[in-house]
Amino acid sequence: MQNPFKPTAGATPPDLVGRAGLLDEFEYGLRQGSGAPGLLTIITGSRGIGKTVMLSAAESIAREHGWAVISRTANPGFLAKVGDDMLRLLDELGDGPPTRKITAFSAAGFGVTTQLAPERIPDWRRTGEELLRLLDSKGTGLVITIDEIHAVDRTEISQLAADVQHFIRDGLPIGLIFAGLPSAVSDLLNEGVATFLRRADRINLHEAAIGEVTSSYKELFNEGDIDVPQELINEAAEATEGYPFLIQLVGYYLWMEAERAHSKLDQAGVRSAIAAAWRRNALVVVESALSDISDKDREFLDAMAEQEGPSTAAQIGNIIKSKPSLVSKYRNRLIAAGLIESAGYGKVDFAIPGLRDYLRQ
Repeated sequence: MQNPFKPTAGATPPDLVGRAGLLDEFEYGLRQGSGAPGLLTIITGSRGIGKTVMLSAAESIAREHGWAVISRTANPGFLAKVGDDMLRLLDELGDGPPTRKITAFSAAGFGVTTQLAPERIPDWRRTGEELLRLLDSKGTGLVITIDEIHAVDRTEISQLAADVQHFIRDGLPIGLIFAGLPSAVSDLLNEGVATFLRRADRINLHEAAIGEVTSSYKELFNEGDIDVPQELINEAAEATEGYPFLIQLVGYYLWMEAERAHSKLDQAGVRSAIAAAWRRNALVVVESALSDISDKDREFLDAMAEQEGPSTAAQIGNIIKSKPSLVSKYRNRLIAAGLIESAGYGKVDFAIPGLRDYLRQ
């Protein structure tokens, strides 16, 4: 049996630990069709908590139900790329031969080129309607997933939301799922850019229960005929802190250690795997998250790292010698970036496992 763990961004793990039932409303919506609440969903959570994995799981469920899927990340110009995908699906699903060779899609100025004559460049909404009516005639529909919505261009998300609302009003089979960081998503919705999206179902991802991690590890190790004492499975599960990316990392390195030791794990092997997992987490998650913050933001985080637990604005202000207004500015910026989170009235704490220890080093 090959190593079943997938510690790669977006890769679907063998077991979605702690996520049972979260997509039930969405799956029910696929069976009900247009207008079902679960077909409009926003997934939020901190970095590495498994938002992209949940999007992938939703896409798999949609395909299993026969729905077409368009999957995009909210980079600049993403709406034009969704339009490209719609045109491709129309050609693939239509009765006639392919009629277009598209190099880019014009969506209210977001795309620039196509090999069609200008007068034949399709309108985004018209293209969507044509595709959705075709899918509806086949007893299916379209699900669009957009990752990292916190980085989205407000004009593009406003147009997408308006058109999807139009499709729903016309009874067309459309599903829309977003994923992003909690604070940034809240800011986006509160700005009124896409008021319609406030009605979306919310799936707020949190750490998995350690007991669930333990059970998952035990089941997978048994399937792989790996001999590991229960107390060491417990130690490994606790080391993940229930953080999905670490669940995969620790599991991956445990499996690797077991292969080296002829399918047996002792305390030394388990602790070696845990250390390797945390080093990898620091490299992939922590360093990446810190790579584009300002010096002042870094000072704020360093001040937090001096505390053993949540920090108050007053504590941080005293350490970095900044006025309350500036402390508040840095705080809001770091929350939006997903590096810290509110920990009660006037307090903040780190949102990424290992960040405090990394800063202390």
